[in-house]
Amino acid sequence: MRFSKFLCPTLREDPSEAETASHRLMLRGGMIRQVASGIYTLLPLGLRVIRKVETIVREEMSRAGAQEVFMPAVLPAELWKESGRWDVMGKELLRIKDRNEREFCFGPTHEEIITDLVRREIRSYRDLPRNFFQIQTKFRDEVRPRFGLMRCREFTMKDAYSFDINEEGAKASYDQMYEAYHRIFSRCGLRFSVVDADSGNIGGSQSQEFMVLADSGEDEIIRCPGCGYSANSEKADGVISKIPEAKMPNQMEKRETPGKSTVSDVASFLEVPEGRLIKTLIYKTDTMYLAVLLPGDREVNEIKLKSALQAQHLGLASAQEIQELTGGPLGFSGPVGLKIEKGKIERILVDGLIEKDESYVVGANEKDVHLVGVVAGKDFSMQEVLDLHRTREGDQCVKCQAVLQSDRGIEVGHIFRLGTKYSEIMQATFSDPKGELKPSIMGCYGIGIGRTAAAAIEQNHDARGVIFPPSLAPFDVAVIPVQVTNEDLKREGERLYALLADSGLDVLLDDREESAGAKFKDLDLMGIPGKITVGKKGLAQGKVEVKMRWQEESQFIDPSELVDWVRSIPQAWDTRSSKVA
Repeated sequence: MRFSKFLCPTLREDPSEAETASHRLMLRGGMIRQVASGIYTLLPLGLRVIRKVETIVREEMSRAGAQEVFMPAVLPAELWKESGRWDVMGKELLRIKDRNEREFCFGPTHEEIITDLVRREIRSYRDLPRNFFQIQTKFRDEVRPRFGLMRCREFTMKDAYSFDINEEGAKASYDQMYEAYHRIFSRCGLRFSVVDADSGNIGGSQSQEFMVLADSGEDEIIRCPGCGYSANSEKADGVISKIPEAKMPNQMEKRETPGKSTVSDVASFLEVPEGRLIKTLIYKTDTMYLAVLLPGDREVNEIKLKSALQAQHLGLASAQEIQELTGGPLGFSGPVGLKIEKGKIERILVDGLIEKDESYVVGANEKDVHLVGVVAGKDFSMQEVLDLHRTREGDQCVKCQAVLQSDRGIEVGHIFRLGTKYSEIMQATFSDPKGELKPSIMGCYGIGIGRTAAAAIEQNHDARGVIFPPSLAPFDVAVIPVQVTNEDLKREGERLYALLADSGLDVLLDDREESAGAKFKDLDLMGIPGKITVGKKGLAQGKVEVKMRWQEESQFIDPSELVDWVRSIPQAWDTRSSKVA
């Protein structure tokens, strides 16, 4: 490919709307352009990277025995209503109608569609196991799309679905996908970690996320350096050794706390640790209001809370609702005297970190007033105690009691053991050896294609631009005649370009009439792994100047060694960093 004919509109300045490295560099490097919020056009350079990811995914899915299909992007509402997810998905589901007023959605995932296919085509246990995958456009109407391809509304995803006759077979299919994902992300040149995760709206008994490790990651990973336990912070479990010490009165007392409504302000004003305050948060679900109590220095894990309540929708009550339900304003809610009444607050859930018979500070359900010396289990009920807090760094591992650590990660893959959630309700059954109808045991397995490319940039970049892993790079190497107006340099550049292309390598010839400095800046920005500079010094010596993107120094080699040098770049990349954390 000649750069003079290649659409790659690089930018000299950082775009103001870009918040992360991948978003900034994909815009600056001429890989993507925004069409609407969370919707992007892939330019030729970006599409080349996406196709590299897709090729790796296809090869490894086929190696694992999965068969490729291609399902529609626009899906009939009937199938989603049959599974019960038409209403569960909420506003993320883009609902549309055709000219006959029939309801459809733009598919965010395809469990219903593949289950419908299997129930129509597979009848006997002899037809199982099967695994089907596709690489397809999805749409999820994110409330706040951001970070370029990291969290957009329209995106490309690989989704696969396995069907087995029993749990043993389903586990084998899950394990196959687990190993396939390891191979995929290793071949993509990424450092990643596998963590236990919540299954969310997809459902199932078990799920794990594949996280690319990066400081910019949206997700927090909790891991144990002792036993190797690792989980997304939404799923992680941990314990604390003891609550902080505090001087408390012997009995409950009212204290004026004028204008102090936050945990930090109250703790500072009353001179007590934040862990000795109890936050009382008022939530509402589809059917009721409830109070959630947890230590002031902790955060609610809403995934755990939603699961415990088996609620479809969960959110915090408004300030007006809190005033009506508790009698006090937002920031002063507390459990003492809080009545459980139908149509008002119907449940009080207490986090397991709150210790019975210990004294705490709580809101008094009265403006500018808190209660101190409140004894848990005596001054308020602890009938429903649950694990509701988000585990964090510094907590102790539940398995070996080592101190937990945290990393940041970007979710690029998620695998689920679904069981019979979809096959049973949609009657995707098969005849077993006795002729009895049984529901298939399912699994599903997703990879964000664009997100994987973006995560590779988040993990691999410097001040000059992208440093693509060779397996994902849009070109293997670039040839740069420093002066195309110099006929000797131009001729040698053309010769090397043809030599490398004829050897089966993907080459970019920078034949633009630009300065050498401008060319080098663009190619560094684009992240091409190998750079071959054709200059007067090398030409005079009969040598070629070469440099790998992540190296500081260049070297001169004989032109006869050039093809082997380019082919050695992936091996050089492999030795610079380990892949799996």
